[in-house]
Amino acid sequence: MRLRTLTALAGALTLSLVAGCAKGGSSGASANTVTYWLWDANQLPAYQACAKGFEKENPGLKVRITQLGWSDYWTKLTAGFIAGTQPDVFTDHIQKFGQFADLKVLEPLDDLDIQESAYQPGLAANWIGQDGHRYGAPKDWDTVALFYNDKMAKAAGLTAEQLNSLSWNPEDGGTFEKAIARLTVDRNGKRGDEPGFDKNHVKVYGLASNGGGYGDGQTQWSMFTASAGWNYTEKARWGTKYQYGSKTFQSVIKWYFGLAKKGYLAPFSDYNVQSNQANTQVAAGKAAAAFDGAWMISTYAGFKGRDIKSALTPVGPTGKRATMMNGLADSITKASKNKAGARKWVEYLASDKCQTVVGEYGVVFPATPAGTEAAIAAYKKKDLDVSAFTDPVADKKAFRTFSYPITNYAADVTALMQPEMEAIYGNGKPVSSLDETNDQINLILDQ
Repeated sequence: MRLRTLTALAGALTLSLVAGCAKGGSSGASANTVTYWLWDANQLPAYQACAKGFEKENPGLKVRITQLGWSDYWTKLTAGFIAGTQPDVFTDHIQKFGQFADLKVLEPLDDLDIQESAYQPGLAANWIGQDGHRYGAPKDWDTVALFYNDKMAKAAGLTAEQLNSLSWNPEDGGTFEKAIARLTVDRNGKRGDEPGFDKNHVKVYGLASNGGGYGDGQTQWSMFTASAGWNYTEKARWGTKYQYGSKTFQSVIKWYFGLAKKGYLAPFSDYNVQSNQANTQVAAGKAAAAFDGAWMISTYAGFKGRDIKSALTPVGPTGKRATMMNGLADSITKASKNKAGARKWVEYLASDKCQTVVGEYGVVFPATPAGTEAAIAAYKKKDLDVSAFTDPVADKKAFRTFSYPITNYAADVTALMQPEMEAIYGNGKPVSSLDETNDQINLILDQ
């Protein structure tokens, strides 16, 4: 399972102190082997297929793939940079690469001639460092939509058309809040919009909890803050000033977490990053709907006894819908023993040859348009409608897509924002406390 919104591990802070001591070479590497790491077990078969195609085109070169769970992945990668046991190539996350590039543990990829027009808009540009060099070749992309239990929606009198036509505002929540309230049911069978509803004894929450959202809120509140016109920083990439002190941001956060006080959003205490995420709550029938990413399509579709469908994010005060459009990339490590082979492998990974193969497995949306089309076709064969995820990419007039925040000191931002957002969500701390947190973050970025 990919947990894209989790943040840099504490070990990365150690890396910033001792990376200069790293020795060259990746564990077990040789002149005819390219080592490649990824964290998503669901994608492993697709990339094993790509490796076979690559090896046929490059006689004498072999690709050895290692798949690790998310936490182990970043821990071992960080340790590898220090000890000189890192892979030749690895799947990179937009939040990590800024720090890695700054520490000079990544190999520039300028010579691969990655053309932005060859990929979905914005994906290639995100991997240009502050020094002007490219450090990642676009791999895939994802957006966020509303997964919902169709049986529960029908019981509440809500149609697919209604759920795809919702709007919201931070004053009264609009038709979105009304729908979430309608989907909420207490232990006596009263719905959230009915007289006598008991918010302290809820049987089914209208909206599942995915936690406080750290500093990015990818599958929590980012679709609301963005559709209200807010931006993480003062510019799209490499901003130097975060804007958590904004009145717009704070009004949205107050409204969003306020849904829990009303009994419509599962309380923070129901969330556990290891055992009880939003998808788990929906699978158990404890929640009727959840915002989640495209990488979770197959997971929700696989819930036994649950007919899960997806709907667009609601229209906000700006008149547009919004969703984060995140994208992974493949990066080469600076200390790779086989840089020539690694470059050939990354170039192959970024090509239609591989991305179309990945798309045909119907697990993620590859970065190239051809790969995306292959994925859509694969989902269709599985009788899965993924338009709630693909429409935002196709219709820029109706949707605002935006990137994960790309700045320095991402781990420090998270270290400050995580407890603050959890305190607001779980303990009712005033949103005005974000003013001080924002000042602390910007002080760090000023270094």
